Amino acid sequence: MGKKKKPYLPNNWDEYANADDSDFIPHTFEEIMSWKVAGWELPASVVCIIRKTDIETKQTVEYVYSRRSAAQRKIEELIATPGIDITIADHETIHFLTPAND
Repeated sequence: MGKKKKPYLPNNWDEYANADDSDFIPHTFEEIMSWKVAGWELPASVVCIIRKTDIETKQTVEYVYSRRSAAQRKIEELIATPGIDITIADHETIHFLTPAND
């Protein structure tokens, strides 16, 4: 059986593409960094997000936890796994863990 083609969903691309530059408010690099990077927010139902990245293949997997104890167990498991980088984001901080170079 053939796959059904998804229906076209209209968008406003032409309106934005044809807009004059003066229609947009310019932002500095610092404004965007503080808004998007330093201003992350997790939903109240999420305790933390853990991202595991394989150093060689760069393949990334994310885990989202609503219980701190489950997240702690996953972190302990990942710390014991060689060859990966670990990023942990909670409501207050972001931590990046990478294996030590021997």
